[in-house]
Amino acid sequence: MKKMIIDGGQRLTGEVTIGGAKNSTVALIPAAILADTPVRFDMVPDILDVHNLMLILKSMNVHSAFEDGVLTIDPTEIVEAPLPSKAIKSLRASYYFMGSLLGRFQRATLSFPGGDNIGPRPIDQHIKAFKALGATVTEHDNTVHITTGPAGLHGARIFLDVVSVGATINSILAAVKATGTTVIENAAKEPEIIDIATFLNNMGAHVRGAGTDVIRIEGVTTLRAMNTHTIIPDRIEAGTYLSMAAAIGDGVVVKNVIPEHLESFTAKMIEMGVQLEIDEDSIYVPRSEHLKPIQVKTMPFPGFATDLQQPLTPLLLRANGSSVVIDTIYPKRIKHIAELRKMGAQIRSENGTIIVDPTDHLEGSEVQAGEIRAGASLVIAGLMASGTTVINDADNILRGYDRIVDKLTALNARVSIVNTHSLVEDGQD
Repeated sequence: MKKMIIDGGQRLTGEVTIGGAKNSTVALIPAAILADTPVRFDMVPDILDVHNLMLILKSMNVHSAFEDGVLTIDPTEIVEAPLPSKAIKSLRASYYFMGSLLGRFQRATLSFPGGDNIGPRPIDQHIKAFKALGATVTEHDNTVHITTGPAGLHGARIFLDVVSVGATINSILAAVKATGTTVIENAAKEPEIIDIATFLNNMGAHVRGAGTDVIRIEGVTTLRAMNTHTIIPDRIEAGTYLSMAAAIGDGVVVKNVIPEHLESFTAKMIEMGVQLEIDEDSIYVPRSEHLKPIQVKTMPFPGFATDLQQPLTPLLLRANGSSVVIDTIYPKRIKHIAELRKMGAQIRSENGTIIVDPTDHLEGSEVQAGEIRAGASLVIAGLMASGTTVINDADNILRGYDRIVDKLTALNARVSIVNTHSLVEDGQD
C-alpha cells in the first residue's frame, strides 16, 4: 500500500483542471466490449480503477492502451475467459461486465465485486433486470452465473424498486443488443448515465430518455465506433477541489466543470457564505471567511451527491455553528469521522446523523483512508492542519482522483506519495 504525506498549513492558490468522470469511465470501459470495432476515449482520468479495468480486459484478449488521457480499446478479438478475481474484488464497478458480457455473449460469470466498504450495496436490482430480459441467474460460492436460452435476450419492462445508478447502467448494457424494446422505469438520472447513452448512441444504439426516470431502448444488432468519445468532467472531483479551495484557498479557479452537474453542491457552498463566481465551464473560489453552518441531506441526482458529503465535511469545520449531514443513500459512510477526530475535529455520528461542530485548529496526525471519499476528506483536513499528516491506504484515494499529487502541488500544496513496500506502479508517483 501507499502513504500520502501532507505538510499542512500552506494556503492554496492558482488553478486546477478537472479530469474525466470516474463514475462514467468505470462503466464506459466495460461498455466498450459491446462494440464491433475498436473504441477510443478521451479525457480518461489516470486512476487506479482504470488500470484494474485494463487488466480485466486483458484477461479476455481485449487489447487496450492508455496514454495522455486517451484510452484505446480493441474488443474485436475478444474471447470468453474467467475474469481475474483480484481485479474484480478491487473495484465494485467491475459488475458492469455483467451487463456487457450478457449483451455480447448472452452469458456472464463473475465473482462478487468489491470496492469501497461503505455499507450494503446489493445487486438484487441488477439481477431482477437481467431476469426480466430473459436471463437465468444462479449464485454459487460467491460467483454469479447468468445465462440465456436459445432465443437470447429480449426487450422487457424493467421497474427498479430503488433508484440505482449501477442497475440502470447494467440494464442499458444488457438491453442495447437485445431483441425488441426495453423500458426502464424509476431509472437513475445521473449525468454519467447520459454519458453512457451518448457513447452507445454514437455507435448506433437507440437509447432514449437518459437523464429522466424512464429510459427506452430499441435493440440493435451491431455497434460501431465512428469517433472518439470525450468523457464528461468529474463532478465529484470538482466538488472536492471546490471544498478544498474554500477551506484553505487564497483564490482558486476550478476549470473544466459543468456547473449544472454541481448545482446541489454549489448551492450549499453559497448558503455557507462562499462567494463563488460561476462561469460557463469554470468556477472561481475566493478566500472564504465568516462561514455559516448548513444542513445537508444526500439524495439521488439532482440532489446532493452522497460522494460529496465527506469532501464537504472539512469545510463545515470552519463554520461558526454546528452543521448536520444526513446520508440517506449510504448511512454507514462514516469512515472519515474517527480519523478526523484524531486530528482534533469536533465531529460525531448519532442515530444516522453526522454533526460537525466548529473547530478552530486541526493537528497533523497519522490517519487511514478507509475508502475513496473518506480519503478525500482527510486530504483536505491534512492541508488545513498544522504539522504533518500521514494518510495510510492512500491507494484508495488514487483509485478515484486523477493525478492528485501533481494537481495539489501546482496549487502550492506540499504533498507526496511513498510506497510502504514494492507495488506495481500506477502512474500516480
